[in-house]
Amino acid sequence: MTGMSGTGKSTLLRELATRGWTAVDTDYDGWTRPDGTWDETRLTALLDTTPGDLAVAGTVENQGSFYRRFDQVVLLSAPLDVLLDRVRRRPDNPYGRTGEQRAEIAGYLAGVEPLLRAGADVELDGRLPVGELADAVERLPTRPR
Repeated sequence: MTGMSGTGKSTLLRELATRGWTAVDTDYDGWTRPDGTWDETRLTALLDTTPGDLAVAGTVENQGSFYRRFDQVVLLSAPLDVLLDRVRRRPDNPYGRTGEQRAEIAGYLAGVEPLLRAGADVELDGRLPVGELADAVERLPTRPR
């Protein structure tokens, strides 16, 4: 799963985890290197060794090099006003509270999201209830890893 800050990636991951999925939010726990890219060795090992349903979320520069390894690339999207409201209210991540960061989110929405959309297999509306989003993800076709 990919998308801008505030689209609901982490919330959707938590819901999928309650349904028995292995859920990895690459914003935490060292999945992203200091240069802002995924730790390719670690992510490759995760993809090679995790049985069953696996959901990986993040938005990083080198994610496209992993797209062929994923069953589906899911873009979560939402309008800017929704994103800014969500990042302002979320209790577990301070990103998006400063004016500079909010402007950065707007810039990413305009410049990065179209690139994410071009690489995605499916786009889901992040404003939908999380249960509906999880249901939609679970209905997506899979292919053997």
